[in-house]
Amino acid sequence: MLQPELDRKNSFTSLKPHLPRTWLIFLILFLQLLLLLSTRNFHTSTVIQPPVVATVHGGDNNNGKNKDNNNNKCPYGKIYVYTMPPFFNKELLENCDELNPWGSRCNTYLNNGLGPTATWLAGIIPASLVDAWFWTDQFASEIMYHNRMLNYPCRTLDAESATAFYIPFYAGLAVGKYLWTEKYTAEDRDRHCRMMVKWVHEQPYWKKSDGWDHFITMGRITWDFRRSKDDGWGSRCIYLPSMRNITRLLIERNSWDYFDVGVPYPTGFHPTSPSDIVTWQDFVRTRSRTTLFCFAGATRGLIKNDFRGLLLNQCYNSSGSCRVVDCGGSRCSNGTSLILESFLGSDFCLQPRGDSFTRRSIFDCLIAGSIPVFFWNRTAYTQYEWFLPTQPESYSVFIDKKDIINGKSIKGVLENFNKDEVTKMREMVIEYIPRIVYAKPLEGLEGMKDAFDVAMEGVLNRIKEQEQEGFKW
Repeated sequence: MLQPELDRKNSFTSLKPHLPRTWLIFLILFLQLLLLLSTRNFHTSTVIQPPVVATVHGGDNNNGKNKDNNNNKCPYGKIYVYTMPPFFNKELLENCDELNPWGSRCNTYLNNGLGPTATWLAGIIPASLVDAWFWTDQFASEIMYHNRMLNYPCRTLDAESATAFYIPFYAGLAVGKYLWTEKYTAEDRDRHCRMMVKWVHEQPYWKKSDGWDHFITMGRITWDFRRSKDDGWGSRCIYLPSMRNITRLLIERNSWDYFDVGVPYPTGFHPTSPSDIVTWQDFVRTRSRTTLFCFAGATRGLIKNDFRGLLLNQCYNSSGSCRVVDCGGSRCSNGTSLILESFLGSDFCLQPRGDSFTRRSIFDCLIAGSIPVFFWNRTAYTQYEWFLPTQPESYSVFIDKKDIINGKSIKGVLENFNKDEVTKMREMVIEYIPRIVYAKPLEGLEGMKDAFDVAMEGVLNRIKEQEQEGFKW
C-alpha cells in the first residue's frame, strides 16, 4: 500500500504531460473571474446609493421634507416625537389663566417658554447680549424641551428608525393648579398622567422594549410626582406601574432612582449664537469681584433651627466680606437684578438646599462665574452628573452642614483659598457654562452643545447601553 506522501507525488507526476493545457485553462478562468469582479465593483459604486433617513428640522408641519444623508450627524441615534392629543400639552398652555390659583401664567410662558425679555438688565450685562436674557420661569423646561425637540436635527419622522421616543406631556403644568388648595382631590392631581400612560401604552412602539426607549421631560422636581398617600403632596405619576421604565428628565431627581435624570434649571441666559457664549464668558472672567462671598435667599421662619438663618447671620457678621440679597416676601420674584449683580460681584456664592435639595440659584450662580459653596451632596453632586465637572472640588467648595451648625466660619474656610486656586476654579465654572444654559434658537447653537444637546445625547447613550448584553442598572 502506498503512503499518502507517495500518492501525492505520483499524482503530480501523472499530470506532467498535461501541464501546458491545464495552466492555459486555469489562466483563462482566472481572467474571466477578474473581469467579472471588476464589472461588479464598478456597478456597485455607480448605482447603489446609501440609505436616506428622514429628519425634521422644523415643527410638525415639515412633512418630512428635510433629509439628512449623513448619518454621522446623529451618531447617537434619532428621536421620534409623539404627536399627542392637545389635551396633554397645547391645551394646557392655551388655558394658562388656570395654571395657578393666584393669577395668570400666560406672560410667564411667552417666547416658546423662555418668558418675557429681561430689559431691566440693560447696563448690567454687555449691550450685545440684552436680547439673550429673559425672565424665565424655573418650571418651564418641559415647554422649552418640546419646542427644541420639534426642531432637533436628529428628530426622525420614521418611527421604525428611531432609537428613542419622546413623550411631549407637560406633567408639571398639568399638576401645578391642583397643588395649592384642598378643594382638589388625589384623582384630580393624577388624571392627566393616568390618561397619558394609557395613551402611550396604546402606541405600537411602546411594545418594542416595554418603554425602555421612551423618555419625558417633567418640569418640576421629582417629589412633586411621588405622592405615596392620597392626602399627600403632588401626584403619584412616577409611582404608576406604567411609568416604571420611562426615563424622566427633571430639574431635581431622586438620587436612588435610575430612571430619574437631573437636568439644569432654566436660567435667564439663552444665547442666540456661540459668539454670545464667548462674549459672556469673557465678561464674567474679567469682572471685578469686590466681595468674598454672597448669599441670595430667604429664611424659613417656620423651620426650627433654620439653616438659612445661620447663613444669613454669618453673612451679616462677616465685616463686609459677604453680600446679602434677602429674598423674604416677593423681593426676588419681580425681575430684580440684585441677584445677578450679587453673583457677578462675588468670588463665592452660598448654595444651601432650597425647598428641596436643589434650587435654581445654583445655575444663576454658575453662569455668573461665581464659585458655588454646597452644604449637602444631593444639592448638585448626585444631581447633574451629565452637565457638571466630575471632580466637585475643581469647581466648587463643600462645607458639611453639621460643621456650620457647630459654628464653623464660612469666611474662614473661603479665605484659605489663594488667588490662583480661586482663578482655577472659576475657569472651570466658565468652561462649563455652555452645558448648563438653554439656547434661544429652536435649532440650537451651530457647532456648540448646550444643556438640551447634552441631555439628548445622554438619553440616547443610556438607551444604547441598555441594549448591550450584560447591561445592569
